[in-house]
Amino acid sequence: MIGCLCIHGFTGAPYEVQPLADYLKDRHPDWVFRVPTLPGHGESLSLRGIKYKQWLAHAEQEYLELSKQCDQIYVIGFSMGGLIASHLATTYKVDKLVLLSAAAYYLNPRQMASELKEMAKDLVQGNLEENELFLRYKRKITQTPISAAMQFRKLVGFVRPQLCRIQTPTLIAQGESDSLVPPKSAEFLYETIPAKQKHLTYIKESAHHICHCRERIALFSQVDAFLDGMHEMQESC
Repeated sequence: MIGCLCIHGFTGAPYEVQPLADYLKDRHPDWVFRVPTLPGHGESLSLRGIKYKQWLAHAEQEYLELSKQCDQIYVIGFSMGGLIASHLATTYKVDKLVLLSAAAYYLNPRQMASELKEMAKDLVQGNLEENELFLRYKRKITQTPISAAMQFRKLVGFVRPQLCRIQTPTLIAQGESDSLVPPKSAEFLYETIPAKQKHLTYIKESAHHICHCRERIALFSQVDAFLDGMHEMQESC
């Protein structure tokens, strides 16, 4: 039996990866899915006092629970979840790995400036409270203590040296309009992960929340083809 573990990002919740999980569930009703909420995360954040090792430990426990039911396990990680998924691939038997907007590097100043310009335009026009990006940034800024941001940075620093040990077949997907994770993050992952089967795909119009972008169905189709083994992965960008 196949199990699929989907891990959301920093300050996020399962909704970040749920569209992809639902897409895969429709096509593989016999697969077992787990889409956990990391400690301190969810619709309302409670990150104060949470350590990054708690996020890793929670993901490990989810993996172990899945492994009791399944002999093959696929792990999908979004943003910080991509780093956690990478850690699992170096620690446990992961049959396939999908990294979505994975935050080996973070913040894309050029794209962020473009988005801030759009927010300023909406502010002048009185539409700021309708700007989806503003609402997401507002939530992150107001509900994220500095200590939690430091734990995120510690997690990145902990996992990055492990990437060179990943032998799991890996699909890396990156939005070209992502203001939080720059394209160089995906390039770094592709160059550092030594797996013989790996593929890097760019989603042209996608911002950070790649599972909610306009081109998400095309992305989901690529992920499904990769996981289902419908075509052989090639080492190409």
